[in-house]
Amino acid sequence: MPPGPGSRDPYAGVQPLADRFGLTSTQALKLRQYAALLAEDERAPTTVRDPQRVIDDHLADALVALSLPALREASVTADIGAGAGVPGVILAVALPGAQVTLIEGSSRKCEFLKAVAEAVELENLVVVHARAESWEAGMGRMDLVTARAVAPLQVVCEYAAPLLKVGGALLVWRGRRDREAERAASTACEVLGLTPSEPLRVHPYAGAEHRHLHLMTKTRETPSRFPRRPGMAAKRPLGGA
Repeated sequence: MPPGPGSRDPYAGVQPLADRFGLTSTQALKLRQYAALLAEDERAPTTVRDPQRVIDDHLADALVALSLPALREASVTADIGAGAGVPGVILAVALPGAQVTLIEGSSRKCEFLKAVAEAVELENLVVVHARAESWEAGMGRMDLVTARAVAPLQVVCEYAAPLLKVGGALLVWRGRRDREAERAASTACEVLGLTPSEPLRVHPYAGAEHRHLHLMTKTRETPSRFPRRPGMAAKRPLGGA
């Protein structure tokens, strides 16, 4: 709902963000609607409820990845461990020409995501109740897989690699760099057919520190023994614990 006369608009920060990334007024409105759902809907599976923090920590943090051609050019994407819909819902708004599938293992979270898709009128968004390892319909079909706050980096690599086409890419949002985790992920990538790029430091909003995007390109087919059965990637991670 828009604010009443004389009242402060808690979502005023959405429009400058939309302008920064070249989004239309319709896209700005959809981002505003989504931000309000995250901040105000009691069903939203997030602890971030302050509207400005939603705009910064969720919307801006997701949109900053639009600088990457691998994201802008993807036609078929999947967001694994979608949770409250960050970054998947935001990318579906920003990239209306892309088909975005949200993969989420919690039925409660899936219900919220479906409500979001209906409320924000996102026709390019599909919600799938499944684990990434079990989503057979997506195997080998994705141009891009995204993940934020899902699992250790090498585990995310194993979740994503079987879903990607050769030439596709995995994009992972992370905070402060962890060299040991990156080495483990590099080892996993060698097994899975992925080639990692140097992590990209980004500045989604003023005051944001230690924000990085990790991009891994699928350069050859993933061995047929992947995906392993659900739970094994986390229990026995490639590249070590």
